[in-house]
Amino acid sequence: MADLSTTYMGLNLKNPIIAGSSNLSLDIRNIEAMQEAGVGAIVYKSLFEEQINFESADLDEDLTAYNDRHQEMTRMYPELQHAGPQDFLTQLKKIRENTSVPLIASINAIHEETWVEYAKLIEETGVDALEINLYKLPKKFEDSGQSLEKRKIEIVKAVKKAVKIPVAVKLSSFYSSLLNFITEIDKTGVEGFVLFNKMFEPEINIHTEKSMFPFNLSNKGDHRLPLRYAGLLHGNIKADICSSSGIFNGEDAIKMLLAGATAVQVVSTLYKNKIEQIAKILDQMEEWMDKKGYKTLDDFRGKLSRNNSKDPYIYLRAQYVDILLNSAGDLLKNYPVI
Repeated sequence: MADLSTTYMGLNLKNPIIAGSSNLSLDIRNIEAMQEAGVGAIVYKSLFEEQINFESADLDEDLTAYNDRHQEMTRMYPELQHAGPQDFLTQLKKIRENTSVPLIASINAIHEETWVEYAKLIEETGVDALEINLYKLPKKFEDSGQSLEKRKIEIVKAVKKAVKIPVAVKLSSFYSSLLNFITEIDKTGVEGFVLFNKMFEPEINIHTEKSMFPFNLSNKGDHRLPLRYAGLLHGNIKADICSSSGIFNGEDAIKMLLAGATAVQVVSTLYKNKIEQIAKILDQMEEWMDKKGYKTLDDFRGKLSRNNSKDPYIYLRAQYVDILLNSAGDLLKNYPVI
């Protein structure tokens, strides 16, 4: 019988399948379904400082809307303030108390002091680890990549100093020298990297000539970019690697582990194939391991990483030319010229 247990960020997981941050975790019934399906860990829906700021501004606007309607009145409603992250923290603590698998919180803040404040407050809820979502779209043309990365590294250092629970950094792939950036963050002592974040991408409706806000789910095949970086990073950084994006079934998860990932996060497949897909992924992994004669994940983790591959350049090729030359026969067989 295959043993799927693993250790991620120092946490003992019964398997490497982690339910990534999404709205699904807001409902305790979904949490229970994930646990019943056998999930290894759960990432709770992210706390966004930007959202809290918007909600606070909306509340202030509503409360002061009629203040100037009458000369005798200076304030229509009693003085109230937005609760800030308190509602999120209350819900997170409730979920923590009713979850039997490791629970990881997630935050995305704007200011360094807020990153630290939220991190401390989240730690007090009793969660097992923290995932900091660093991505922020650059808004100033004069900001250099180096200056942006330096600021983000300072944020990671500040958060690491502020909390005792394990910290993972969730990144996008949009950095000019991603391997160097990850290496520099790794020096701060973070326990994990989540690669990669699924970013919002705007769309335009040409019929109404208006902007749209589509719900961007991953698609089959999107795992190839995180697979590349799992293969490149395995054995070269101290932190664990958690692959994310485009992981739909057991085959996808196995590929990530062969490349060098410690664990994987799934979200889109839970929306498209329901939460029960977790159990199917685990069954597929066990079946494959039994067939191959692998007893534990360590028996094959990183087997096909760059450090262990017979072709160390497989993860470094950026163009198709070498592949076309070396695999011409297979290409002609699968895609015959008409």
